[in-house]
Amino acid sequence: MFITRPLTLFFISVTALILQGCALTSHPVTTTAMGKPSSSAEMERLIDQPGPIQFEAIDSAHWSVTLAGLLNLDSPAAKEAGLKDRDEPIQVYAYLLKHPQHGNFLADTGVSKKLLDDPRKEGVNWLIQKVMHIDKIEIKKSTGEIVQSVDGKLNGIFFTHLHLDHISGMPDIASNVPLYIGATESNESSFKNLFVRGATDQLLQGKQALQEWHFQPDPQGKFAGIVDVFEDGSVFAISVPGHTQGSTAFLIRTTHGPVLLTGDTCHTRWGWDHTVEPGDFTADHVRNLQSLKHMKELVARHPQIEVHLGHQHF
Repeated sequence: MFITRPLTLFFISVTALILQGCALTSHPVTTTAMGKPSSSAEMERLIDQPGPIQFEAIDSAHWSVTLAGLLNLDSPAAKEAGLKDRDEPIQVYAYLLKHPQHGNFLADTGVSKKLLDDPRKEGVNWLIQKVMHIDKIEIKKSTGEIVQSVDGKLNGIFFTHLHLDHISGMPDIASNVPLYIGATESNESSFKNLFVRGATDQLLQGKQALQEWHFQPDPQGKFAGIVDVFEDGSVFAISVPGHTQGSTAFLIRTTHGPVLLTGDTCHTRWGWDHTVEPGDFTADHVRNLQSLKHMKELVARHPQIEVHLGHQHF
């Protein structure tokens, strides 16, 4: 069969796209002017002092997913414990931060009832529904209810990363709310992104541009980078690459003491206790494990830190 040169180039381009993958989203991205680069030394100097942030962890939904996604079952610790794949109950969280001067922020978004009522309308096609077992999600407090309960307007969303279960509340987020992500989070190339990019784009459609934190190397080398979010030492965004390239943790000095949001650098209590990174759901196991160890070392140095894991109660 005769194939023209343009058609040949088309097939080559498509094959290259499939082999190389694509970025997670085509949504606009910019560098944020919010926050300033900091260091682990400065963050740890302040950790033990009372903070100004009112904090609430919100259990938005209950779910169950494969344990092989949540834990690296090939790790020595998992093998020694005899762990096998199974359905594992988890939670989907949103975290409300109230700053006395800067207002209300959410870390991650919980789950929107709109998404569960009509997944296709929100860009979640039948394949994603099947793979993610959307039917197993049971809402406890929807994103819409969370937003309605906020005293005053919502001033921004801090994402730990952009996996669908962490942006599934976006249908209930107003189009004028600023959105903040880790550096390179949205443009990391992956084969898996070919399947979820459409849903990611749809959930972000009409929303504000994604603003990347301006991380610089930590002078003490304990983390990849740290940003003082409000420039007052109350909230620190911490670069913890591995689960995704732009995964971000948050250290929050609340009125009740320091809180660490690990994001999905650690999904489960077992993973935290045994220092085992996530399994199939994670992009880079070596970097993920390194980031997890760095956070555990931080908590060991400051044991009063209240740890909030990606998908289970600590």
